[in-house]
Amino acid sequence: MQTHQTQSIEAGGRKKAVFLVDDHPLVREWLTNLIHQQEDLAVCGEADNASEAMQAILTLKPDVAIVDIGLKDSSGIELIKDLKRCSPGVAVLVLSMHEEGHYVERALRAGARGYIMKRETTRKVIAAIRQVLQGKLYVSEDIAAAMAAQFVEGKTLQTHSPAEQLSDRELEVFQLLGQGRGTRQIAETLRVSVKTVQAYCARIKEKLNLGTATELIREAVRWHESKGEG
Repeated sequence: MQTHQTQSIEAGGRKKAVFLVDDHPLVREWLTNLIHQQEDLAVCGEADNASEAMQAILTLKPDVAIVDIGLKDSSGIELIKDLKRCSPGVAVLVLSMHEEGHYVERALRAGARGYIMKRETTRKVIAAIRQVLQGKLYVSEDIAAAMAAQFVEGKTLQTHSPAEQLSDRELEVFQLLGQGRGTRQIAETLRVSVKTVQAYCARIKEKLNLGTATELIREAVRWHESKGEG
């Protein structure tokens, strides 16, 4: 975890403090350079995992946290939930490679105030930061249109995917299975018992109508590869 000490974001300063949570150093460097070009924003710190991010955010008390949901050893969704509970004054903007509706819905339900794709222009990223800092919700025009359709016509943002049927924690276990993690590795990553992971796997198999552990792993790997996640 790194912190950036700048006089301009101290008490009485005019700049808003931004904390970055992403497990790709290049993304953090790009965001830092982009944000430091703005007269009203400054990066106060960064982390590549949820536990370090949580500790630093509670200490630094930034105005906004930019969070990737696909963190290396943890879930950005769970981090958003923890921030909402422990540090509700911090606005959360998700910057993600995932455009599927179920990710957007999960992030917003968890407490994020905005969701923007990494492929968007720098102008839109800065606009999104400023909008959530004003207490407003930010989503792309496409997502906003889909949300409007859901409200008016009872449609769903979610595409046909096994992930639609899973809880946030079950989806996290499913993703880790797809990355080739074993039960004990998943337990260590999520800081839960092996028995708890086994219970999640049993529920996932039931929800996805899978008969065996082999079928579960095969489906998790197939889904993971279809997302192009590294």
